[in-house]
Amino acid sequence: MKTIEKCTNFIGEKISYLIPVMTIMMVIVIISRYFFGIGRTGMQELVMYFHAMVFLGCAGLVFNKDEHVRVDIFYRGSSIKYKNLINLICGAIFLLPVVVFIAFYSFDLIVMAWSIKEISTEAGGLPFVYLQKSLILLFPLTLLMALCSYILKKPWK
Repeated sequence: MKTIEKCTNFIGEKISYLIPVMTIMMVIVIISRYFFGIGRTGMQELVMYFHAMVFLGCAGLVFNKDEHVRVDIFYRGSSIKYKNLINLICGAIFLLPVVVFIAFYSFDLIVMAWSIKEISTEAGGLPFVYLQKSLILLFPLTLLMALCSYILKKPWK
């Protein structure tokens, strides 16, 4: 249980280091384009790759820290035990099917991208779109790990 949570948190924390890198790269792209008239398509696509990695890879960390988005109308003023029970039920009813759905339906897309070694259609774009598409699996992987860790803790008892 703790090992799964530590692994999920490790992945999310290490990937989150890309946020300042991504910000600096985007500033360079903007300055290059608007002040010097130089397009940086490859760097702009790399920022998109990093953004995807941050969003998809940090999902489990956010779930573990209980900082994910939710509707707090009935949840906010409730007891910890009630909140944990709601998290468990909603995780089983909503999160688990979404994670399985995304993993299942993205697999063929990823295999196809790898089989043709998909590249960017933009001039000056990056030649490894298939690697970016592989990042899709980070989302179900990290969220499934976080949900399993949560269930193994049995916080509703």
